[in-house]
Amino acid sequence: MGKLISRFVFWIFGWSFKDHVGGGYNRCVMIASPHTSNWDLIFARAAFYLMDIPVRYTVKKEWMRFPFNLIFGPLGAIAIDRSPKKAGEERKSMTEAMIELFSHQQDLAVMVTPEGTRSLRTKWKTGFYHTAVGAKVPIALGYLDYKNKEAGVGKLIYPSGNMEKDMREIMAFYKPIQGKHPEKFSVDTDYA
Repeated sequence: MGKLISRFVFWIFGWSFKDHVGGGYNRCVMIASPHTSNWDLIFARAAFYLMDIPVRYTVKKEWMRFPFNLIFGPLGAIAIDRSPKKAGEERKSMTEAMIELFSHQQDLAVMVTPEGTRSLRTKWKTGFYHTAVGAKVPIALGYLDYKNKEAGVGKLIYPSGNMEKDMREIMAFYKPIQGKHPEKFSVDTDYA
């Protein structure tokens, strides 16, 4: 059903999808960028259905309780529990919680929006990078190019541990891509 709806959405809006990599997404952190509009989720979700990429995204565990689980679950939501396991322990960071998800699941492609907001940000959140390093998984560069009405995956980055080098490569990829609201998108200026 998801593929049928996705084909219809892409046909109605005149979008296409392209997988430049050709697979290897069973264990990865999937960037979805630029993120400048609520429409991004619709087009990204549709593209991933059409490319047979079983991408998931994280939500607070409270959002996976009834009745919200009926909406978010089928769309690929996966609950994150950051609460301490024992009294006196500190709450886990989002990065630690995501690494833990990878340690408990064999196949997992987690979608992240490193800009963290649909508003203009010149600094990206880097938790996605640290998650990929900690979980020993690649970073897939998913994109939505509104100028060309194309969604896809451009490349896989295998983190080297040299964050500056890897982030420069990621920013070079995203720099020419245009979001729905171009004035609300910027690559991370520290690495551009």
